[in-house]
Amino acid sequence: METGSSSTNERLHFGKMGYGCQHYRRRCKIRASCCNEVFWCRHCHNEASSTLKYPSDRHEIIRQDVKQVICSVCDTEQQVAQLCSNCGVNMGEYFCDICKFFDDDTEKEHFHCHECGICRVGGQANFFHCKKCGSCYSIALQGNHFCVENSMRHHCPICYEYLFDSLKDTTVMKCGHTMHCECYYEMIKRDRYCCPICSKSVMDMSRTWKRIDEEDYRYKKVHTAVLVHVEQPVAYIFRSGLLQLI
Repeated sequence: METGSSSTNERLHFGKMGYGCQHYRRRCKIRASCCNEVFWCRHCHNEASSTLKYPSDRHEIIRQDVKQVICSVCDTEQQVAQLCSNCGVNMGEYFCDICKFFDDDTEKEHFHCHECGICRVGGQANFFHCKKCGSCYSIALQGNHFCVENSMRHHCPICYEYLFDSLKDTTVMKCGHTMHCECYYEMIKRDRYCCPICSKSVMDMSRTWKRIDEEDYRYKKVHTAVLVHVEQPVAYIFRSGLLQLI
């Protein structure tokens, strides 16, 4: 009995982390219902679609519409399920039947947010769903951020990638608008300290303004002293009918 159980477990975990693409480790490919083509994941599909010659042919897959997957171990095409119907391998340690999503890398701590309608990473205990902003935020921001309606359902103001389901980390600025973390740091590195959307400061600038005021004050003080020195009253004397300045 133990031997049979051990054999089943070995079959389940066979090939774990050994298959997949640059986006996910998984033991199956998906057949896109929109174009009937096979890809490792929706990102692979969308990247390939975005390079099509004619703009009218470009499109993005709707993850919930995926109906068929192909096991990477035995090449059996089948309906979406966590276990392969032919060889019994676990096609994804994490599996979401709603998103039709597979991933062997469980260290990402996936969870499905029913209000977002998609799967996210980072551990459900570490996030809360802000209904006004329309997305999951870190619990550190709970009651500690300025809400902007559907702030995550927009494109990054720097790189223009759609933020809501982006794989990149996102930051929420003081004004409530959002952008990719890497884009935010690049913006700061280029001495841009205001939100590209509303032009409000993205950080506490009080010390900076104080330093600028002090420099401005010193400049005015020095400039005034120079003017006082240069614009001393001019005395006129007349000698031999010639005007001289002293």
